[in-house]
Amino acid sequence: MDHAKTQSYIERMWDTSIVPELTEYIRIPNKSVAFDPDWQAHGHMDKVIARFEKWAREHVPKGATVEVVRLPKRTPLLFIEIPGQPPNQNGDCILLYGHMDKQPEMAGWREGLDPWTPKLEGDRLYGRGAADDGYAMFACLSSIRALEEQGVPHARCVVVIEACEESGSFDLPAYIDHLAPRIGQPSLVIALDSGCGNYEQLWCTTSLRGLVGGTLKVEVLTEGVHSGDAGGVVPDSFRLARQLVSRIEDEGTGRIIPEVFHAEIPKARLKQAAATAAILGDDMYQKFPFAPGTRPVSTDPTELILNRAWRPALAIIGADGLPAAGNAGNVLRPMTTLKLSLRIPPTCDAKIASRALKELMEDDPPSGAKVSFDANWGATGWDAPELAPWLEKSLDDASQAFFGKPIAFMGEGGTIPFMAMLGERFPKAQFLITGVLGPHANAHGPNEFLHIPTGKRLTCCVAKVIADHAKRTPA
Repeated sequence: MDHAKTQSYIERMWDTSIVPELTEYIRIPNKSVAFDPDWQAHGHMDKVIARFEKWAREHVPKGATVEVVRLPKRTPLLFIEIPGQPPNQNGDCILLYGHMDKQPEMAGWREGLDPWTPKLEGDRLYGRGAADDGYAMFACLSSIRALEEQGVPHARCVVVIEACEESGSFDLPAYIDHLAPRIGQPSLVIALDSGCGNYEQLWCTTSLRGLVGGTLKVEVLTEGVHSGDAGGVVPDSFRLARQLVSRIEDEGTGRIIPEVFHAEIPKARLKQAAATAAILGDDMYQKFPFAPGTRPVSTDPTELILNRAWRPALAIIGADGLPAAGNAGNVLRPMTTLKLSLRIPPTCDAKIASRALKELMEDDPPSGAKVSFDANWGATGWDAPELAPWLEKSLDDASQAFFGKPIAFMGEGGTIPFMAMLGERFPKAQFLITGVLGPHANAHGPNEFLHIPTGKRLTCCVAKVIADHAKRTPA
């Protein structure tokens, strides 16, 4: 593979086709099904998949097939199959993954920015979904086309773009089962839905935390009453909810208390965390938009990396029963509802953790209050298998060639449910999990952006890995 030709081709594709297409993609509010239950009626997802299908048909190599697969009562899936060059007749392939659904708007976008209005500022394309994860299909297909333009051999490639990832990928297993005969047995999985520690080198995700959560509801009255009359007689529902949350978390330190939510950190991950800390230093916490005077949990970058990737952490991500401050009368409210999100270590079983969380919330309710916990979502994390020598060398060579720096490794604090499922189904496969979500890119939050130069370089790196895969000696 000629690196200069590859880079020239991919940069031209990004400038002339990918960035304009992503600009239009940002305009479409195709929120994931969990945030838009009427997604079918609204038609935004269908509009996106039609655009993606059209672009794919115009840019796939000759002999490739592009298909929108629809199973009953499920979000659609874009399935692209590209024959090997030269054609390979066995079931081996490279499976490439991305998703097209988006997180909701989120408040707090700075003046001049909007989730559904694309804006290009220098190297940053602002708007919801381009970095998480709309760019993935375009990067995957462009990397393969760059190889075919040079006549570089590659394995059969299967590209899967789902529309349910931001809701937990609950539709995806059915599609993987349905398409299993056409997918075959991947020896390499490439997913572009992860993050990067900086924009200066290629980052390989070594692990992903799992996630469990649900809705905690504490009821003390059948209706609100005057706080002067009931205060000191009726227990406040928020105080009781706070007591229950304290069963999970030490409010002084943020440490998660029950051992069921913890896991032993492998020695290899401890070593990688120290190496990554040497690269990132204080950027590990300085990248976050702290309010003035707020301090991070720690200033030790190694500890922060391990906290983020391998230790459980709780966030209260929503609440009901609390009127807006400007409309709050002196009433002892009848109930408080909190939405809990508990990140769990990569090797912690989400089903076990979810059951434990429900029992912890509902057993022995304080003051005999009516307490319910709807444990309605969760996903097991993932710890990557050891890299094969060919892949480790390929990744470093790619990073040196297109970023000018060596490969870096880091566990991510987020969850990609697809990865645990694939790890179980294809235990012999190698994995490259990477992405463009670096400092301040703020996926899921306000002011999300795609760093275009990183997208270009990452696409080049994917092409390099696909080319090296064809030259490897299979195990």
